[in-house]
Amino acid sequence: MLRAAVAGEGAFSIAAADGGLFAEIARECRAAYGDEVRLSFLCGRDAAERIVGWDYGRPEALAEMLLEFDLLVAGREGPYEVSGELALPVSRLDVIGADGVSATEVRERIARGAPWEHLVPRPAVERARQIYRSRA
Repeated sequence: MLRAAVAGEGAFSIAAADGGLFAEIARECRAAYGDEVRLSFLCGRDAAERIVGWDYGRPEALAEMLLEFDLLVAGREGPYEVSGELALPVSRLDVIGADGVSATEVRERIARGAPWEHLVPRPAVERARQIYRSRA
């Protein structure tokens, strides 16, 4: 579905990674794309709060991790407010009309037969229909 959503957009790349943490994924991306590529990971406000609030075992661990990539935070159920020391590697991404939109919402609407196409990027509508209708 991501491939369909960014088709024709040369500034984006999609890949699968074995790592589970953003830091692990960033290291895999560096090996594949090199050091000159700027890595930015997108997540929702709720995930960003978990990432920033997580106990990594060392106070400096989060700052070190954020040297490897930028974090773009889409507001979901409210905007994300970036704290002072994280202001450069963590940026708020304002996505108009995306508040409350989730894959869960799309799946539930498809299952109910309710309108959902307006919640998905136009190039990904057909793929979402194929994936989620088969699960309904």
